[in-house]
Parts: sequence; C-alpha cells; structure tokens
Amino acid sequence: MSTRELEADLFGRRTNFRYSETWVGYALFGLRLVMGWTLFYAGITKVLDPEWSAGGFLLHAIPKGNPFGGVWATMANDWLWLIDPLNQWGLTLVGLALLLGAFVRWSAFWGAVMMLFYWTASLPLAHGIVIDDHVVYAMLLFGLGAFGAGRILGLDQYLEETEFAERNGLLRYLMG
Repeated sequence: MSTRELEADLFGRRTNFRYSETWVGYALFGLRLVMGWTLFYAGITKVLDPEWSAGGFLLHAIPKGNPFGGVWATMANDWLWLIDPLNQWGLTLVGLALLLGAFVRWSAFWGAVMMLFYWTASLPLAHGIVIDDHVVYAMLLFGLGAFGAGRILGLDQYLEETEFAERNGLLRYLMG
C-alpha cells in the first residue's frame, strides 16, 4: 500500500501527516458516489413528479425568525417559474455528474451553493447552532472538488486527456 506525507500550512500553522493513497482513493470514490446518488435521487424524484413545486416549502416551511424570510416569499410568489426547474435539474445534474465523475469540480461547486441556500432557508436551526446536514454536504462537496475526485474511476480522468481539454486550460478548473 502506497503512503505519502502531506505538508501544508493550514491557518498559518505547518502540519505534516502520512496517509494511504489507496484508502484515500477508496474513500473519495465512495463519498462521490454516495453524494452523487443522494443529489440525483432528490432531483430526479422532483423532475418526475409533475405536482412538485418548491412553493409550498418557501411559503409555509421556512422557520419563524428566518433572517431572509422576505427573500423566500418573493421567490415563491415571483420567481417560482425559475426556482422550480433550477432546483429539480440542479440536483439531478449535479448528482449525475458526481456519479459519472464528470466535471466534478464545477458540479461540486454548484452543489455546495445549493446546499448553502438550503441552509439559509433552515435558519434558525432547530437542531444545532450553526451546523446542520446542509453544511456537512457543502463541505463534503468542497472536499470532492478540492481533491479532483472525478479522476478516481470517473470520466474526468479520460476527459482531461483529450486534445480539446489540453488545448483549453480553463477546463482543468471544471474537471477533476
């Protein structure tokens, strides 16, 4: 089993530790699949349900005292034509991209943005002061993007080797 040592400056402090490349690879691959399925399933069930809408949640499920209460009501009343498909297809496509390991950095970024929107809609939190499942998902997505987890048994590994990707350096920031 191959091991490496990581040396990094984190919050102004030098840190070193050894890790197993093999187990990190398995962990990232597993986390990418689990997070991908979670988001894909949440999205595709909304896409396939013609009755689904975020309107009921935005109007009736936002906790009292939410600092953005007016924003959610405006979204439900004036922007639902945009919010519903963004939510449905955003979850579905981010999940699918993670499952396939394609454009993982791009997808993980937008997945984390969605999770932060969901987190702000949950304020004030009923079961925590600051951290809830949405923050955990956002951080997990950040980690998948930071590690370039799409290169581990994913399409990004192959896409990055194409001539098109090599000629367009910007794509490196979207894949991985």
